[in-house]
Amino acid sequence: MSILNETPIMLLSMPGGTEWLFIILAIIILFGGKKIPELARGIGKGIRDFKDAKEGVKDEVNTGIHSKETNVPL
Repeated sequence: MSILNETPIMLLSMPGGTEWLFIILAIIILFGGKKIPELARGIGKGIRDFKDAKEGVKDEVNTGIHSKETNVPL
């Protein structure tokens, strides 16, 4: 018997339309209508800060590579 031939008991996948509706409804009930814009603003700021930090690291790496290439003796 092979493990690969057995059917999985529970499949994990992305939520469908009805599940998304329940998730959004639960968020509205838990946080309330006034807190949702603040929550979205905080998430957006976090994503923006992450992208800025990612670009900063990328620039530092590129600068290091270019400075290393110019200092290599021929």
